[in-house]
Amino acid sequence: MLTGELELPETWWKSLHTDLETIAATPTERVAVRRQWIDRALPQHAGVPAPAEIDWATAHGDCHFANLTVSGPTLLDFEGFGLAPVGYDPALLYAYSLLAPRTAARIRAEFPILDSRAGHTALLVVAADLLQSASRGDHPELAQPLRSLVTSIAR
Repeated sequence: MLTGELELPETWWKSLHTDLETIAATPTERVAVRRQWIDRALPQHAGVPAPAEIDWATAHGDCHFANLTVSGPTLLDFEGFGLAPVGYDPALLYAYSLLAPRTAARIRAEFPILDSRAGHTALLVVAADLLQSASRGDHPELAQPLRSLVTSIAR
């Protein structure tokens, strides 16, 4: 979870885009987020129904600043790699940055997918996941910003 603002150069963002696009285009049968979990977790933890249709792509699966180096960037920790809703990696990076509003706004601007139907689905899935974790005591300070995010999308 990011708690302080980051100032990253354009080259960093360009490299991250390239890396995430390469990952998304990589064929795999691994699954990072299961449809059955989405169908159960969105109503239970985000209070919204699961979408009938979801677009899928390969994702890093754990894209947040603890798994990104400032130089490069270099993505670390690929154990969550697999299929996830399109936009999952930027959505996860965004959600984990909600307590650093300028950085979160930069992520939202860098990844316009987050303002699409697919991106909204990814944001809701990520919010449900992190709200489930918050209910167990992980990063409880993210709960309210995540609930606000869900409300803004579900309108």
